[in-house]
Amino acid sequence: MLTITTILEVMSTSANLPEAEHSGLLKFLSAAFYAVSSFLIIVVNKTILTNYRFPSYMFLGIGQMATTIIILYAAKMNQTVHFQDFDRSIFIKIFPLPLLYVGNHITGLAGTKKLSLPMFTVLRKFTILMTMIMEARILKKKIPNRLIYSVLAIVFGALVAASSDLAFDAEGYTFILLNDVFTAASGVYTKKKLGTESLGKYGILFYNAFIIFIPTLLASAFTGDLHKAITYEHWLNTPFVSCFLMSCIMGFVLMYSIVLCSHYNSALTTTVVGAIKVEITCFHGQTSWG
Repeated sequence: MLTITTILEVMSTSANLPEAEHSGLLKFLSAAFYAVSSFLIIVVNKTILTNYRFPSYMFLGIGQMATTIIILYAAKMNQTVHFQDFDRSIFIKIFPLPLLYVGNHITGLAGTKKLSLPMFTVLRKFTILMTMIMEARILKKKIPNRLIYSVLAIVFGALVAASSDLAFDAEGYTFILLNDVFTAASGVYTKKKLGTESLGKYGILFYNAFIIFIPTLLASAFTGDLHKAITYEHWLNTPFVSCFLMSCIMGFVLMYSIVLCSHYNSALTTTVVGAIKVEITCFHGQTSWG
């Protein structure tokens, strides 16, 4: 399993790829903001789902979507932020981001349940390779040879680690590899939408959450997930409610940090920051949660 140092080399190289004129400080701060936000929401979510045994991943996601919609709509009404009003063109402009978000969410949860945290970390490294390929194909970027070799080294290390997995789970591997595809595609298409559409950062955040909110709520009701969440016994427990609200707010903060990082950096840099976060989370989980 390769170290964070190797991943940082990829991040350093990818940061030198041609991008819009943004200062190095903005690029670094947006990447750091994403890394910290991503780590914190994992800690909060684990507290809710493990310590408090909250029965519904999906309802937690619905809460985060609802918070995103409420915050951005209120900010738009107060003219704190500006983005396009809703019309039929929104569906064309935002597509396929809502589908990629749902696919990423479902496959990530399914894969996490079936694999150990270390193996999950190993297989998530393939996201970097997939993002590099999609950047070259979809965004038409020329990838330097040094970056290609660094990414291939990371993937080779992941393959070596995966080959020693005695608890091989084909279904779990399939879900995580699909999750890699959805994550890579989401990052690349977010970068593309930021550069070619008139939605802007806030429009992408708002309409992505707005479009998938009702379908996700209906799916939760149909599967019985919504009933389990509503009848959960600790809704009057102040510490639990505080953690739940914090998770909802952090869900919005995380989505904003991803879009912000994608705005100031390449999609590959955003993916590499995510990989570093997974490494840190794995280490934290082994030392604190295990």
